[in-house]
Amino acid sequence: MITGKIIAGIAMPDSAIARQATELLREHGTALLYNHSLRTFLFAALQGKQHKVRYDPELLYISSVFHDLGLTTHYRSEDKRFEVDGANAARAFLKGHGIAPQLLQLVWDAIALHTSPGIAEYKEPEVALLNYGVALDVVGKGYDSLSANDREEILNAFPRLGLKTHIIPAFFEGFKHKPHTTYGSINADICACMIPGYQRLDFCEAIRQSPWAE
Repeated sequence: MITGKIIAGIAMPDSAIARQATELLREHGTALLYNHSLRTFLFAALQGKQHKVRYDPELLYISSVFHDLGLTTHYRSEDKRFEVDGANAARAFLKGHGIAPQLLQLVWDAIALHTSPGIAEYKEPEVALLNYGVALDVVGKGYDSLSANDREEILNAFPRLGLKTHIIPAFFEGFKHKPHTTYGSINADICACMIPGYQRLDFCEAIRQSPWAE
């Protein structure tokens, strides 16, 4: 188990909830998503530490663990954004542990908004930090703020496993059966990349084709 270890100066939460969440990620996720999710937590936690942000490490960890589980066959729906599927799964998991409603909502928001740049960073610390950690791992946002030692220690613990090559197909696999759910999100770019001739829903056309007379 990785819970309880200290990596790059960050303690991996070691509560019963954290251990159970980790096992769910290991069971239902892939090695790529597993390593990505735990790097996301470490990057997010380092950002919080560097900027002296007060946050709940356990809730940030749970949010990180569940943030991409909505892509997996076990958790994905037929008609919801994958972020919502992951958020719903995390809420159900935490509710089963008697977590307070306001904290359930906090984790739900963190996961549902983790692909929403320009919004997430203005919300609660756990929401903003998760968004930061995801962006750092996937597109390198804030890369230069990492020390070489921290970067090396994190990658030794959780290798990238060819993330640049494999993450786009991994994302697409989670919502290729429901591309309409990517409307208005960065995931529409993935559909455009992966589906030949894909036509995105167009907001301007939606306005022009509305049933209003004028």
